[in-house]
Amino acid sequence: MSPSAPPPPASTPSSGNLVLLASSLSVVVACVMVVMKGITLYFSGSQSILASLADSGLDLLASLITFAAVRYAKAPPDKEHPFGHGKAEAFSALVQAGLVFASAALIMQSCVEHLKNPQPVTQSSLAIGVLIVSIILTIGLVLFQNLALKSSQSVAISADRMHYVTDLVSNSIALIGVVAAAMGFVQMDAIAGFAMAAWFVWGALKVLREAADHLMDRGLEDGDVARITDLIKQDPQVLGVHQLRTRLMGPYILIQAHVEMSPTLSLDAAHKIIIGAEKRLLDVFPNADILIHADPQGLAEPHGGVFGEEPPTGFDLNAPNKA
Repeated sequence: MSPSAPPPPASTPSSGNLVLLASSLSVVVACVMVVMKGITLYFSGSQSILASLADSGLDLLASLITFAAVRYAKAPPDKEHPFGHGKAEAFSALVQAGLVFASAALIMQSCVEHLKNPQPVTQSSLAIGVLIVSIILTIGLVLFQNLALKSSQSVAISADRMHYVTDLVSNSIALIGVVAAAMGFVQMDAIAGFAMAAWFVWGALKVLREAADHLMDRGLEDGDVARITDLIKQDPQVLGVHQLRTRLMGPYILIQAHVEMSPTLSLDAAHKIIIGAEKRLLDVFPNADILIHADPQGLAEPHGGVFGEEPPTGFDLNAPNKA
């Protein structure tokens, strides 16, 4: 999911519930798979199952982190966090990426040792059965997470889904490795485990990038920014839009803009124009927090603080305001 993809056309009352349910379901699925694979590893000694178990163990830990993060992120703003708690989701994704990197390193080390000293896989039929069940459970969970992501731009659920897509691929590779080992190609089990660990690293890099986008206040894509501008300017009384800034914050986006209007408008009229622009934006970006500032066209002084507008050449800040 693109970190700057626009939210759905309109929010639904169940969108938050879907995200919460998806995080709960991922914990349940992870618990089931950890128990199944742990028992199977005990009887089979398969390196593919070991790698898959490690992935499922991380999925469980990541799911627990996601479970807590999505609930904390939805907490309303307070005195200490006036912009809300949305970035908690990005922090959870960052932790998940670190866990995957650590797991991949341990699995690769184990697989290298088993490539040097290959061991036959016992109880291969049990291992194959468990992997097939795991694949079915994972497909079901990923489909539900896709449904939740259609109604919410949750980076925590997106990161959690990456874990389970990775788990789906790893279980498939593990299945190939166990079947090949059962057929006499003993080293294929360790090779499959090594390939899975490499896939984990690739997935972790994607999650790391998405989390960094939110933590570093990355703006929306150019197409989304243009869409925001068009929505604001739908009212013909809006004569221009400048200093438009956006940033990602977990499941939310923040939009700030200056709009130019006729200096002859009353404060009440300008306020109504801004409220109308905010409503149009919320119809398309229901998870946005919006701040719009009105400027009299041609008469406003540069302002905005450290990231504000640069004074135009020859502009005298000490000159009296013509308004």
